[in-house]
Formats: sequence, C-alpha cells, structure tokens
Amino acid sequence: MAVSVAGDGVFIAAAPLLASTLTPDPLAISAVSAAFYLPWLALGLPAGALADRWPRRRVLMIADLVRAALIGLLVAALALGWGSMPLLIAVVFAVGVAQCFFDAASQAVIPMIVGRDGDDLSKVNGRYWALDTTGRSLVGPPLGSLTFSLGRALPFAIDAVSFLASAALVRMLPDLRSEQPTRQPLWASIRQGMHHLIRTPDLRVLAVAMGVFNFGYFMVMGTFVLYAQRALHIPNAAYGALLAAMAVGGIVSATNARRLIAGTAYRKVQAVAMAVQAAVWLVVVLVANVWVTAALFVVYGAAASLASVAVGSARQALSPDGLIGRVVAAFRILGLGGSGLGALVGGAVAKLYGLGAPFAVSAVVLAVAAWFTWPSKRRPSQANDHDEARSSALT
Repeated sequence: MAVSVAGDGVFIAAAPLLASTLTPDPLAISAVSAAFYLPWLALGLPAGALADRWPRRRVLMIADLVRAALIGLLVAALALGWGSMPLLIAVVFAVGVAQCFFDAASQAVIPMIVGRDGDDLSKVNGRYWALDTTGRSLVGPPLGSLTFSLGRALPFAIDAVSFLASAALVRMLPDLRSEQPTRQPLWASIRQGMHHLIRTPDLRVLAVAMGVFNFGYFMVMGTFVLYAQRALHIPNAAYGALLAAMAVGGIVSATNARRLIAGTAYRKVQAVAMAVQAAVWLVVVLVANVWVTAALFVVYGAAASLASVAVGSARQALSPDGLIGRVVAAFRILGLGGSGLGALVGGAVAKLYGLGAPFAVSAVVLAVAAWFTWPSKRRPSQANDHDEARSSALT
C-alpha cells in the first residue's frame, strides 16, 4: 500500500500541474480532481459488494494492474505529444473506477488480520493512515512536482511503476476471503450493506460528515494550483512541497492516534476536524502568505489524519466482516462523491467570483456541518445490542 500511495501522491501533484498547462479555466482544472472521485457515485456500491464476495487479495492486485496500464497509456500519449484535457480527464476517471475496488478491499482486510478490538483498530489504522499520509502527502507531491518540472510524462511514469510494485507486494498477502455467500444477488447484497449503515446511527452520521468534510476540502483544492501560482507565487517545482506540509502533522497525529483519540467519540473527532479545516481556509485566504499557508497545512493534516483513523475504526468496529466492503463503499459514495462534487462547485465558484471565493464558502459549510456532527448527550434509543452500546458509550 505504501508504494502505491506514494505513486498516488506523485499523481496528485502532477495532474493539476499538467491541467494548468493545458487550460487556464478553473472549472476545467477542477474537473480533473472531480473525475477521480465521481466514479464512486455510480460504482461505489457495486464495487463494495463485489469486493465482499471476491478474494480480496485478487481484487487488490487487479486494481493495481489496471491502474498501471491506464497511467501507462497517459505516459505514452504525453510522450507522443497527444496530451489533452479530455484524455487526462478520461484517464483520471478510469483510474478512479479501479480505486473503488481497491479501497473497499483494502479497508476490509484490516479487521480480518488484527481483529475488532477498538484500541487495536485505532493503533493499526493509525499506522495505516501514517503510511498513507507519508506516501500520498509527504513523499509523493514533492516528487511529482519536481519530476514534472523535468518532463511532463515523468511523474506519471513513476506512478505507473508504483502500481506494478504494489501488485507484486500484494501478491505476498494471504488469500483473504469474506464469509459472505457468493450466491446472494448483487443488488440484495448492496441493500444489505446500506441497511446496516442506515440502521447504525454513528455510521450514518459519520458517512454524511465525511462527505461534507471532503466536499469542503475539494472546493478549495480543486483550483488550489491556480491560487498557489497566482496569489502565493509558488513555482511549479515547489508546489508539491507546499502540499507535503499537510503530511507533517498528519504523520505525527496518525502514529499517535491510539493515545490522542482514546475514549473520545468518533463523531467528536470528526466534528473537531471539520471546525479546524474551516478555520484553516479562512486564515489562508485572508493572509495569503505561503509560510502561513504551510504552517496551517500542518495543522489541517493532523486533524484530517485523526478523523480518518476515527472513521475507519468506526466502520470496522461497528460492521460484521461480510459487510465491511459494502459499508466502506457506502461511505466512499458520500465521502469521495462529495470530493468530486466539491471540486466542481469550487471550480464554478472560482470562475464566477474569483479564486478566493471557494475558501470562504467552504469555511461556512464546514462550520455548520461540524455543529450538526457533534454528538448530543442523549443516549441513542437504538443502542440495544453490544456494538451499538459501545458506539453510544463513545459518543
């Protein structure tokens, strides 16, 4: 996983930089980010259901190989001088489809290996997100922007190789299979996962909250490359280093997640992270200073990592093994679907009202959502069985 997410980090920095060389339109550039996440809206639930019935190691390997092939096609097109916005968006969308399967399977593997104890899940998920943050936000973006300055195709070639290496490493995992009956009709399987999510109060609230959290983030980040270039005057080669500032706080908080969120409600962690993100965007746009932005990105990264650990632990602790892939997929529909929609809305707002407008709109949305996410003191009436009782104790 660490290898593939480092490649993702390279891609995260290089794709918007490539888009900015192909068009100056904020809405078109935001469409690149949206294309990666919108597949979840159409395919998230089927992908989760299939990941629950197929051997999970095989799902991970095939997803890696498909992504390597797709990015390889983009590299070839760039080398031949055939780069264009439609091609870039199409490749990003197809990679996002493969990501639907990879994410559902990878999240389901963790409790199958380590069990469902809350502290153990927080510890392992902390390490998981520390690796994710290191690759996706610390190592990958600076490498992506630096290699992009050397050649447009180079960062994408690195990304393709990272997927091949990840597939080789995934092959070493045990052949993990869920206990879900494979003869269950696909749509019945999907409805079962959605029913579990809707009937579990904390999961339901966290799923919506994560969607709003990502919506707010991508409202800003969908066009942030243009803001960085025009308002912060960041050269392309240094753009990834600015993004990497998020990883500094993220890695520290993720590796200490078990201690930092012990005994704290999952929903409280998520609500605080939303409030932190809102404050970060307001200060960034008001100050418009690169060093202040970098420092605030450290704070945001710490809050976002803790929220990721809390949400991942909640899904795994409150879902049976045979449903985890579908529960993850349902979360991703709201979370990553919110990312895609946020990028498009942010691009439209930036095009109409300027590059600073998405920061203000995002901050307002996040502040309101944080208030609704904070758990009430009243004990949920549904908390009758063991899992829901544990959830209520956390809230």
